Amino acid sequence: MSKARIHRHLAVLGAALTAVAVVASPAGADAGRLEHGCYNRATEPYTSAVDSHLHFRPFGGKAIPFDELTGYLRKSGVRHASMYGIGQTLPVNSGCTYYLDCPGTPVTPSMKNDFVNASDYAQEHSKDPELTLSMTFMDLNRPETIPAGIALYDSEYPDMFRWAGEVNLVKQALFPNHHKPATSENIKNWAPFMKTLRERGIPITLHSDLGSNAESTKYLHLMEEVLRRYPDNKIVWAHMGLSKELSTMNPDEHIRLMQRLLDEHPNLTLDLSWRVLEDQYFSKPGVRAKYASFLDRNPTRAIPGTDFVASRNKDFQVYQEELEVTSRINKALDDTAFRNIALGENYFRLLGIKETTPQVCRVQ
Repeated sequence: MSKARIHRHLAVLGAALTAVAVVASPAGADAGRLEHGCYNRATEPYTSAVDSHLHFRPFGGKAIPFDELTGYLRKSGVRHASMYGIGQTLPVNSGCTYYLDCPGTPVTPSMKNDFVNASDYAQEHSKDPELTLSMTFMDLNRPETIPAGIALYDSEYPDMFRWAGEVNLVKQALFPNHHKPATSENIKNWAPFMKTLRERGIPITLHSDLGSNAESTKYLHLMEEVLRRYPDNKIVWAHMGLSKELSTMNPDEHIRLMQRLLDEHPNLTLDLSWRVLEDQYFSKPGVRAKYASFLDRNPTRAIPGTDFVASRNKDFQVYQEELEVTSRINKALDDTAFRNIALGENYFRLLGIKETTPQVCRVQ
């Protein structure tokens, strides 16, 4: 056989193997985007390609090993993730892995999980998936301790932490574990560390419950105080303020409130993580369409996430389910919102990542 014919055969074989790899690989959707130049929603996954809210460390007990967890992301088609710890840790001698199982046991902010994450990131990190390290140690009730903590992180892991949070402004689920909401005076005293975050362009994710079924907006004033005092900071509101304690708020009222705050505060981003949003709100008859319409009107103002907590009693099937459940809202989005939210354009923009997502293919 001539050299020319050999080269032709090899070229054909290479193309065939590439096509098979695209179909067989868990990341086939990503390869398909490159192949077609656009994202075909009819044939490619609706699950989010970004997980902006992922806890690599549990509240207590053993964690899923770093390599195993990043393997979950690759198998799921997630190519970018924010690498949260859990700032609020259970005592090492408590024997608990989840705070709800241990009422009365104090849950306090700590640097331990951030340092484990940073060590894993420095030693094991690859480019697939791309991870963003987050500082979760911040005690918002004791803001005077935060600048020194950031300085320590700078010294030990310079330029590695590019996100802050999830940190708790108010989290009702932790009240039995001695957590107390931050006060207006606390928020006023955030100014030094918020200045640092602002100068570095670091987003901060705040868990701030809106309220409870008895008083749906009891704690709204706290988030409004933060937004008023720090209008130039990139603030991400975890779970849009919803929680297990607030399962009956009128969706129209909630959407009107979110819209008002987005209109008043251009640097506010909504976090769509946690299956509570799907289970308690989006899945109800007629409600998904209302939230999808709201996101379609504000396509650049939300980011996706699972809120998966990587405790060792969980596995890939659990992560895969959390990703699927929290991604169901994506199916109802229009193409612009889908690209910005599900494919990650908003996440890239928030972090200043010089990367862009594929355009969504036009329906023929």
